[in-house]
Amino acid sequence: MKSPPLPELVSFIDSLPEPHILCDRQYRVLAANIAYRRSFGENQVFIGRTCFDISHHLSVPCDQAGEACPLRQSLISERREHVLHLHHTPQGEAYVNIELSPVRDGNGKVAYFIEKMEPVAVARGLSHAQGLVGRAPVFQHMLQMVARVAPSEATVLLLGESGSGKELVARAIHDSSRRVDKPFVALDCSGLTETLFESELFGHERGAFTGATSRRVGLIEAACGGTLFLDEVGDIPLVMQVKLLRLLETGIYRRVGSVALHKADIRLISATHRNLRAMVESGSFRQDLYFRLNTFPVELPPLRARLSDVPVLAQSLLTRVAADRNLRFSDESIELLRHYGYPGNVRELRNIIERASLLCDGEVIEPSHLPEEVRNIGGLTSKSVNLADMERQTLETRLAHHQGSRKMLADELGISERTLYRRLKQLMLG
Repeated sequence: MKSPPLPELVSFIDSLPEPHILCDRQYRVLAANIAYRRSFGENQVFIGRTCFDISHHLSVPCDQAGEACPLRQSLISERREHVLHLHHTPQGEAYVNIELSPVRDGNGKVAYFIEKMEPVAVARGLSHAQGLVGRAPVFQHMLQMVARVAPSEATVLLLGESGSGKELVARAIHDSSRRVDKPFVALDCSGLTETLFESELFGHERGAFTGATSRRVGLIEAACGGTLFLDEVGDIPLVMQVKLLRLLETGIYRRVGSVALHKADIRLISATHRNLRAMVESGSFRQDLYFRLNTFPVELPPLRARLSDVPVLAQSLLTRVAADRNLRFSDESIELLRHYGYPGNVRELRNIIERASLLCDGEVIEPSHLPEEVRNIGGLTSKSVNLADMERQTLETRLAHHQGSRKMLADELGISERTLYRRLKQLMLG
């Protein structure tokens, strides 16, 4: 007969402010603290039920249902495990950061597991009016990276095509950081002249240059204590790259036209749709700055790489663009949206939905309300061609930004290394 859980363990998790549960080796919940019950249902019965039943409504452990199971992993490793899961909550499905720690008995054998759960407030698995929306594996991988880096002070480089939501992800990182109560300040670096870029970033004194009629606070100063987001960082002129590098290395800057030095207190997040590594090789981007910015790269998948997310994403966007109307999509419209290539990514999907909502007089968005290029994807021949093009573009993007081996890339894509090489050969990419 099994010994009962240690009263000290139950008392310990009850004293913790974050949601915690205590489980045994059979996945059964032995205790749930106050914070957990408050977050996941005051009136629910948790004790005696399995964690996979409570969190996923599954009849088998997560690893038998295609999910990563931290308890199973910890049984093998006998170490602390981290994972990001999509859990059922009273507010609907939501992403949860899980940290599971094994607890040994008096004989040194792992007997219990303490599981800490922190809801990822910036992302939802189902349609939601705010935050990031998605359930596809590539989206979840991106979200895991965001959840891992957000609490730190690390410099983040977001890599993704135009319209893939880089600023939204940057805001998500800020909102999940210790700087959340301080400003989030964004600067689009594309098209800025050298003088304008320096003035925008560092500020200027009155009379510093023609037209400088008053002192201006720069964005570094405006973002003090918070996050500075530099979008399209690959467009920064070479001469200004030196000054940005100096800022990152010393943490010191001065306004244009001033000799006074100021200490920067910012967390830097940058983003680009360009291949910075290729730019370094061509001499159009400084290698030392690239290494400074690339401390923690996060790749944003193009929408065509997660078409399974289109239905829930489309409904979420529809809620935002037509909040005062009770609109929905017909099955035919959703099917067409699911097979379109989205060269403009999520931004293009939003534009398509906003246009369709304006054309729709009733409550159902039909194919006739969608653009011609979306409707034309309905034919089998054009659909097959489009999917081939999407696969080519997806692999080109992953190859351009991936920094590991081909085996690592195959693992990220969820295919075997042999399949990856075969597809690259078929598409003449490798």
